[in-house]
Formats: sequence, structure tokens, C-alpha cells
Amino acid sequence: MSAENKAAKGPGEGGRLMAWAYRYLAGPSEVQGAVQGGSHQAREGWKQDLERRKQWSREQRERKRAEREARQGDN
Repeated sequence: MSAENKAAKGPGEGGRLMAWAYRYLAGPSEVQGAVQGGSHQAREGWKQDLERRKQWSREQRERKRAEREARQGDN
């Protein structure tokens, strides 16, 4: 028995058949480029979306700051 088979048959596991089923049928998926973000176009779209969100946040902070200063000027 190889070390791989011995390791696969631990307490509570079903042995070779279950190890094979997990490895080839239900095991962890492997998606090319998932960690890196996919295609170049997808990365660029993500960066543009992030920049739009940051810009919106900056505008909201500036608007709130202006409102706060206007209120302080009225008092």
C-alpha cells in the first residue's frame, strides 16, 4: 500500500473508493486564473469599478464636509 492510500484511509473515511470519489468527483475545484482574477479584461473592469466606487466615496465625504461647514457657519 502506498503512503497516499494509507493517508487517504484515516478514521471516518471510506477507504480507496471514497478517496477516489473525493479526488476525482467531489474534490476541490481547480480554476485557471481564479486567484489572479481571470482575464485581462475582467481585471481592468474590476479596477475601473473600484475607481468609480472610490470617486463616489470621495464625493460623498466632500459633500458631507461642505454641509457640516455650512451648518457651522450659520451658528
